Amino acid sequence: MKHKDRVTLTVIVALLVFASAVIVPNAWAQRLKGTPTGSGSSSGSVSAGGDGSVQIAVSAEYVSAAADGAGGGGVSVSAQSVTASVHPVCWYEQDRTGAEVAEWIDSNQAEKEYSVHGNWGGIRSYIESEYPDYDSYADDTEGYWYKPWCDWKYYNGDDPMEYQKLFAEFTSNGPVYVPAGQAAPEPVIDGATLARAAWDAVTIPTATIGYNPSVGQSRATVVGMDTWIWATGDTPKEVRVTATAGPVSATVTATASRLTLQPKDGTATCTGFGIPWTEDNDRLGTDCVIVFDRSSAHFKDSVTPVDVKVSYAITYSATDGAAGSLNTHTTSTTTTIPVAEIQTIIVRPTDEP
Repeated sequence: MKHKDRVTLTVIVALLVFASAVIVPNAWAQRLKGTPTGSGSSSGSVSAGGDGSVQIAVSAEYVSAAADGAGGGGVSVSAQSVTASVHPVCWYEQDRTGAEVAEWIDSNQAEKEYSVHGNWGGIRSYIESEYPDYDSYADDTEGYWYKPWCDWKYYNGDDPMEYQKLFAEFTSNGPVYVPAGQAAPEPVIDGATLARAAWDAVTIPTATIGYNPSVGQSRATVVGMDTWIWATGDTPKEVRVTATAGPVSATVTATASRLTLQPKDGTATCTGFGIPWTEDNDRLGTDCVIVFDRSSAHFKDSVTPVDVKVSYAITYSATDGAAGSLNTHTTSTTTTIPVAEIQTIIVRPTDEP
């Protein structure tokens, strides 16, 4: 969906939601046009500038695909902890002080702004229900009202009706008053948004490989032979990422089933992560080989480039009931393998005298 389409859709959905409330205040109508109300920065877990972003801690654990002893094969071999900034779909934005809202209502300016959108009865009572006990804060110039708001551009789904439902439920809470020195209302990060932010925050290690034959000082393999390939070290076959924001926790699981190899001057067949070559394993066979059809002599440094990729299928679940999948993630790197030719001399046997 194009950005322009999303902006248009945001406006349509927001209008539908507020139409259900019968009265659309002018201040909120300005919001729909992109003109924010209120001023100043928020406090608490809402970031400076009032955009609703929060910081989250993200942890990742990697399960190795290696079976060569370096990574353990199926054992958790490494972990990562990072912080990330995530924006909720819905949050509270700082509006005006208690004194400013009281003056806005008592001067009838609020009624004038609401009346622009129709000649509805009960406007004053509606405004007062939106700002309960507003007159109690009429002398407070340091405390602020905070208004609930949602934005389509932070929504991870594609269903406008679901977004409309979310928008209606959250904004029906109405503004809340926060005295000076107290934290602003914490935004709730939904499970899908949290999962996406957590996944985007981590870095997935690229694959490393071992091979055999490995002949001489150059550790070269040989043209025309099956070159065994296997994952080594911290090459992940599974990644588990977790994050928590307020009452919601999300877990992202990424799994891969094989190496994808693209050698220059050769053909790869790989249906798994490979098996390290040993004499015992040689009798069993492997699931990952390259057959090179030319030596490395024509390459720089006399080594043949091999592209190594691993693709991960990604799913997530969260404590708020959210669950689903994310786009496939692929790591990619290029390694090199020296490839040599073995030359033989065929001698025709002669008859003994």
